Amino acid sequence: MIFSIDTIGLLAAVLTTLCWLPQAIKTLRTKETKALSAITQSAFAVGVGLWLVYGLFIGNLPLIIANSITFVLAALILYLKLRYR
Repeated sequence: MIFSIDTIGLLAAVLTTLCWLPQAIKTLRTKETKALSAITQSAFAVGVGLWLVYGLFIGNLPLIIANSITFVLAALILYLKLRYR
């Protein structure tokens, strides 16, 4: 099976985006955030936001989709970290 570059990008996007879903669900359920670093989570959210902007500028669908979803999850986790210190 031959994959196109966009297919590889979409597969990478799905895998790296889905890895944040369990953390977001666990944090929502338990409201436990002591083990999470606010600085790391902030840097990650900003970095993903910048990847999203980059994807929008170059019109790359895998970057746009993955980073949109990941940004929402990262921002949610950061919000919960700041709320439930």
